[in-house]
Amino acid sequence: MADPVYAIETENLNLWYGTFQALIDVNLKVRRGLITSLIGPSGCGKTTILRSINRINERLGYVRTTGKICVLDTNIYGEDIEISQVRRHVGMVFQRPNPLPLSVRENVLFGYRIHNTGKLAKQQADEIVEQALRQVLLWDHVKDRLNRKATLLSLEEQQKLCIARLLPVKPSILLMDEPCSALDPEATAAVEELIWDLRGTYTILIVTHNMAQARRASDECIFMLMGKLIEHSKTEDMFVTPSRKETADYIEGRYG
Repeated sequence: MADPVYAIETENLNLWYGTFQALIDVNLKVRRGLITSLIGPSGCGKTTILRSINRINERLGYVRTTGKICVLDTNIYGEDIEISQVRRHVGMVFQRPNPLPLSVRENVLFGYRIHNTGKLAKQQADEIVEQALRQVLLWDHVKDRLNRKATLLSLEEQQKLCIARLLPVKPSILLMDEPCSALDPEATAAVEELIWDLRGTYTILIVTHNMAQARRASDECIFMLMGKLIEHSKTEDMFVTPSRKETADYIEGRYG
């Protein structure tokens, strides 16, 4: 069977926080292996979509969801689907780096240990740590500090480590919620370069309020407004010739 064209598909996705409807009939298709950015004003539903794909929202008792979310052609809200299965395929990076109060080495191995209950030999663990840190361009910077607390790293290094922590589980999709918002311009450029390097190996869906970043660092772009998906196109097309007036107004800074 051929691999699905789309890594993520939603069908008539609606979500309520109590009586407030945050998502309204959202139908999106995120292509495999590409970087897709989600843009729009604060409160328009961007982060809610990420949290729905990673099944974080359902921990809140006042959240109600209808519709369908498929990851690699599997409905992740199906009755026979466990959250651990979803988290294995879908990793999430948050606005502020959130390394665990453990060593750099144990941060990288944390997710792997959760999903693999067998004994992990030291040599295998060493290989997992080095490979993940090399993938995020961090190995040369921390290879002599693997046993130091991860919280002592710079913010840029912490955010790269949080991405590295996801990789040993071998996810297909990386969700990123404003991963550069806490970083200075130099660190932002470094993380953007990393994200672009991961393109192809992973499908990446990234929320950003930075229009320049969306234009630089994504293949496709989705514009949302008041819980609705307004426009989805190639990034260059959206920024040069948007098809909807609301999109043009937002990109040109008329609101948001």
